[in-house]
Amino acid sequence: MMGRKERTFSRYAREAATLLGRRIRLGRLERRWTEQELADRAGISRATLQKIEKAELTVAIGLVFEVAALVGVVLFEADRESLTRHTARADEKLALLPAAVRKSGKPVDDAF
Repeated sequence: MMGRKERTFSRYAREAATLLGRRIRLGRLERRWTEQELADRAGISRATLQKIEKAELTVAIGLVFEVAALVGVVLFEADRESLTRHTARADEKLALLPAAVRKSGKPVDDAF
């Protein structure tokens, strides 16, 4: 039986996760919450919280964002209006792009 191949992540992704994990831990400690108290507030296990704080990239991003919000870590913008405005701008740009990229049924003759 073949084992699952472990996913690799870029250095940037690992460093960003490390920074976020440390900021979450710092926020928790500043609030004087135990790991279990924060895990209970987030509705996750203590083991999952430990994975978040240790920057394990296999944790669902929604859980990480929720824990960050609970301890006051700002992810993108400090206020909801800015976040909403940036999201709308991204939606506008996405609307300008083609809905799908299709392969042409015809072979490309690139022999000049």
